[in-house]
Amino acid sequence: MKWNGLKFLLIALASLLFAVNAAATDHTHHKLVIQVSSADQKAMNIALNNAVNVQKEYGIDNVDVEIVAYGPGLQMLTAGHKLNKRVSSLAQQNVTFSACNNTMQKMAKKSGKKPKLTEGVQVVSAGVSRIMALQEAGYSYIRP
Repeated sequence: MKWNGLKFLLIALASLLFAVNAAATDHTHHKLVIQVSSADQKAMNIALNNAVNVQKEYGIDNVDVEIVAYGPGLQMLTAGHKLNKRVSSLAQQNVTFSACNNTMQKMAKKSGKKPKLTEGVQVVSAGVSRIMALQEAGYSYIRP
């Protein structure tokens, strides 16, 4: 009878150690989409900081980060914007940047030409639709 109790205790302890080890080696792949739809410089910088901080937290290979800009927020992704170099640098560090084509078309209508985007920025048909699709694919959503 004592052996059965000891055997049960050893099995329980082994199970607990296995569970702790599994939790410690959890390599969940995280996915984050960040919306930028405001021309507010502080919000733009917060969005970029969030992307960097998430990559630091989980490791660059364990998280997909996409920043989707539309409306006034699209300015952040244009070649002449003061955040141009930072956006370009983060694009080379596995942060995806998506510019809304609907916004670009409206900007072209007003100015007569499409805005020139920062190197590394992709164009999506609609910013809001892109965010929806990413959320449906399991991305967490934030808007600074």
